[in-house]
Amino acid sequence: MRLELTKRTELAMRAMRCLDGELTPGRDLARRLGVSLHYLPQIMGPLVAAGWVDSVPGRRGGYRRIVPLGSVTTLAVIEAVEGPTDTGRCVLRDGPCPEEGQCALHLPWTRARTALTAELGRTSLEEALAPCVYEEEATT
Repeated sequence: MRLELTKRTELAMRAMRCLDGELTPGRDLARRLGVSLHYLPQIMGPLVAAGWVDSVPGRRGGYRRIVPLGSVTTLAVIEAVEGPTDTGRCVLRDGPCPEEGQCALHLPWTRARTALTAELGRTSLEEALAPCVYEEEATT
């Protein structure tokens, strides 16, 4: 049982906070996030696919956030990057928990998952994230 997210999700959330309506070159965003320019599309792809970020290709291109932070929930970003939070898999068995003969944790786990996803679904990125701190500023 894992209740942790990948680094890519953290970086996607930070990218959302660092972007605004102005076009930010990919190299600048990668520097702010502390990642390589090669890795940046893996972080930004789900945000572009979700319609929260615009990607402009080319030498004068970059990324810009096209939605307010308050309109995107932490759950939405987690699911955009990680996939669905409810996979239907039992936490104790390899596969779904059958209706008859449910595992010992089925009911409490379902309640806990429901509470966690409800809280993440209520919490916007604006509420959840600290202001963007550039990597170079953070190290000085």
